[in-house]
Amino acid sequence: MIEGPRSRRAERHARAQRRRRNTAVGGCALLLAVAGSVYVAYGRGGGSGATAADRLPGGGPATTAQDDAKAGGKQPGKPSPGVKKAARPPEPAGTLTLAFAGDVHFTDRTAPRLGVDPALGPMSAALSAADFSMVNLETAITSRGVAQPKKYHFRTTPAALGALQRSGIDAVTMANNHAVDYGAQGLTDSLAAKHSSPIPVVGIGADESEAYRPFTTTVNGVRLAVVAASQVIDITNQNWRATATHPGIASALDRPKLLKAVRDAKAHADVVVVYLHWGTEGQNCPGPEQKSIAADLSAAGATAVVGTHAHVMLGSGMMGRTYVAYGFGNFLWYGHSPYPNSDETGVTSLTVTHGKVTKAAFTPAVVDGNGVPEPQSGAAATRITDRYAQLRQCTGLADPPRG
Repeated sequence: MIEGPRSRRAERHARAQRRRRNTAVGGCALLLAVAGSVYVAYGRGGGSGATAADRLPGGGPATTAQDDAKAGGKQPGKPSPGVKKAARPPEPAGTLTLAFAGDVHFTDRTAPRLGVDPALGPMSAALSAADFSMVNLETAITSRGVAQPKKYHFRTTPAALGALQRSGIDAVTMANNHAVDYGAQGLTDSLAAKHSSPIPVVGIGADESEAYRPFTTTVNGVRLAVVAASQVIDITNQNWRATATHPGIASALDRPKLLKAVRDAKAHADVVVVYLHWGTEGQNCPGPEQKSIAADLSAAGATAVVGTHAHVMLGSGMMGRTYVAYGFGNFLWYGHSPYPNSDETGVTSLTVTHGKVTKAAFTPAVVDGNGVPEPQSGAAATRITDRYAQLRQCTGLADPPRG
């Protein structure tokens, strides 16, 4: 498994406790005040856990750049992190908060976002507020390779992974239909970027063992495992599916293999998240293949099954004890999709207590003319939230808990 450190918020809390204990022993009120100020000043990335190289397959020894990224969310030559968290009381033991958003890439109108912190704009606050947040990185990470015989091609540089980290993202999936847009050479570069990434990358690997391997971490005493795969039937799933001897993406079309990965993850984790690339473009009701695999994943022990691909939002709710979100829609997006309401998006936040989803919340946004998700308020927020809730009607899912 890909082994992660404790949650960054937990590490900050632990450091704050040590500072308060030491200053109390010293009896110095001034130092206590300074320690509190330092605690508030720390950003999302603070911590002294393992670097990306320590926890990702193929990673080498920790570098100064990786240590800097872990300690302060920044890289050489980059500004300070774009997202900072104020101190807040820790959640009860056994409670974990998760945040998810949809498709992200840095192409065309969103390419300049690599030079902006936070790259995901003001919606970064909703993502950073959770213990663990995740998006789908819908792109190859390469400047080389041969464009594959398909209509759309997306690529970016390894800087995208640092930009997402500074936007409050804790992990990304690359199990999607654009991860290998530039063939074997592009895939080689993407895997190299994964192995030196400041955040975990799941759903892609040098072989099937790596591609299906979960990212695992412990947050607030809760063991979390995240698995990713693509159910989209396309050239990527046909030609670039990871096997025992070939690199590629994790495929949900090999259902037994995905279900085994989830059952294995559940054997050692309290909470299992499955992030899928699934659905039909432009269709905001799930198809039978989505409903079928969601049911199988729920039976295998998934706490949450979420995903993207359709370029529009789909409904969400409860399938027994499993939270299912059939489609988050576009998030940081290069252009306009030719589907109604394709610019509506948002961040879905879950609270999981002792392995059970106890609260689901939605923060609405609209993708603006620069491809950036902008938070909504007032009547606009109500309109998007109400329409999103209505999408549940064709899913067969029950209303999620509101906390």
